[in-house]
Amino acid sequence: MSTTESTSAPLPPPASEFPLGHTVLPDRRGVAFRVWAPHADAVAVIGDFNDWSPLAHPLKNDGDGNWSGTVPNAVEGQAYRYALRNGEDEFCRIDPRALKVTNSVGNGVIWTPPPLSKTTREFKPPALDALVVYELHIGTFGASPDGGRGTFETAAARLPYLRDLGVNCVELMPVAEFAGDLSWGYNPAHPWAVESCYGGPEGLRAFVDAAHEHGIAVVLDVVYNHFGPGDLHLWRFDGWSENDLGGVYFFNDDRAHTPWGSSRPDYGRGEVRAYIRDNAMMWLEAHGVDGLRWDATAYVRTKDGTEGCDIPEGWSLCQWLNDELRAAKPGFITIAEDLRDNPWVVKDTGAGGAGFCAQWDGGFVHPVRAVLTAVRDEDRDLDAVAGALRRKFEDDAFRRVVYSESHDEVANGKQRMPSEIDGGTPDSFPARKRSTLGAVLAFTAPGVPMIFQGQEFLEDGWFRDERPLDWTKLALHGSIHALYRDLIRLRRNLDGRAAGLTGQHIEVNHVDHAGKVVAYRRWREGGPGDDVLVVVNLSGHTLRGHEFGVPAAGRWHTRLNTDSSAYSGDFKDRGPAACDSVDEPLDGYPHRIALDLGPYSALVLSQDPA
Repeated sequence: MSTTESTSAPLPPPASEFPLGHTVLPDRRGVAFRVWAPHADAVAVIGDFNDWSPLAHPLKNDGDGNWSGTVPNAVEGQAYRYALRNGEDEFCRIDPRALKVTNSVGNGVIWTPPPLSKTTREFKPPALDALVVYELHIGTFGASPDGGRGTFETAAARLPYLRDLGVNCVELMPVAEFAGDLSWGYNPAHPWAVESCYGGPEGLRAFVDAAHEHGIAVVLDVVYNHFGPGDLHLWRFDGWSENDLGGVYFFNDDRAHTPWGSSRPDYGRGEVRAYIRDNAMMWLEAHGVDGLRWDATAYVRTKDGTEGCDIPEGWSLCQWLNDELRAAKPGFITIAEDLRDNPWVVKDTGAGGAGFCAQWDGGFVHPVRAVLTAVRDEDRDLDAVAGALRRKFEDDAFRRVVYSESHDEVANGKQRMPSEIDGGTPDSFPARKRSTLGAVLAFTAPGVPMIFQGQEFLEDGWFRDERPLDWTKLALHGSIHALYRDLIRLRRNLDGRAAGLTGQHIEVNHVDHAGKVVAYRRWREGGPGDDVLVVVNLSGHTLRGHEFGVPAAGRWHTRLNTDSSAYSGDFKDRGPAACDSVDEPLDGYPHRIALDLGPYSALVLSQDPA
């Protein structure tokens, strides 16, 4: 054996021993590349490390559809692509598993996630019964007034604001690399990479760490019902396709078609299932997020969003990922945007369900918005409100997310609640009063409450990705912001006087169609400091001495009055600070109280703890 041979460093293991994607070798001795391209005749890796030559580093066909090889001189931060040949066709593609790209039409970048911070490793998200969600869009939430695009850094600078508002969970609209620089994010061009104009993977990591330092969980929107369609390098990735469709990553028959393009992933192909499963795990393991909210799951489990047109492979994919994620991190949150009222979406996988923790509840938001935006009081359907309040999935209040605004509800022909109520003057008395009643119903109904960015200071118009959130309205409507802050504090029972709002139980015991008043009791275990009575006046009239049944004798204290002058100069403090019950039955309860109610106002009452 020669001296040179005896002192040289050991050779790196074959690239085929590494997972798909790229792996920086131990001691930084180069990079292993591995890619799935079953129909390619040849694959090479090209990049900064070889002057983009397709001849320098051809990959070996591993015989299972994968190609692999090592590049000894490749280092972190260098750009790269794959050069592929299929018959006479030669083309380049960005790595499907690239964690970082220069942009949606640029190149992949060699990037290895550093270990998660101690704060993120040890962070535990709140339980569902304590969760308060704030949905935001990075590009507009952190944008500057002059239209400068928001980034993870600018959004992180506003986390103290969210903490002080009382929010303990943010839901980020999708941040996977999308085509162009403006988007809602529901068109993922590179599902593994983090949007470059937001700050890339480093920016997301820093945002998650900052959120956790403020006690805020991070749930990330992901899009598995389709990919792209713009700037989509997965499309005919290795040159093969059928029926003029997308190739190996996609269905190549009628299951390919979705409302967003013919790019539904092939949930029945093992490699594609693994691609999506590994993607979901990547957001947890590489970035430390606390949950995933799946976009339009009805188009994962069915062909066209209707029951009966099932894609069984899509259903089993949901089950597999939900089980895998919670096994990897107990308490990991998975939420479905299904909006088909299917209870099986949130049933446990062992019972045959899809296994999501919760689902967005269209049966809450749609009737609530319809009632609050109706022009005439006589058109407000109190039975619809009562039905929205009582709904449960799997007899579990916290299997649903309840809200009056979301990105979908304030765009696509619909506007923010104040604008829907009074388009000419969205800060008018009726607009302020009725839009905040939407928040009251969401925060006092059984379920996980959610608000959309800016809702708490009367953002108006409709959501657009090129329109920055108007933060000047925070100063203009600071008193409305205070109402939301107080609502959130009450919902989380931070003062120990409203435990019932964290409980499973509701009884809508008073529905006055003539007076347009709904009252309901919420409770966890029941009793003083637990029982909560919510009274909502859905009319534009002041009501005097309106009587309601209560479950216990004694004094009932007003914990929140939306007619308080603290929330606006033209609110008149109609409603008592406290009232004593009378021992006369009403509404099925042994006692009653009489209350004054301001127009379009709500009172939340409870007794002092024993």
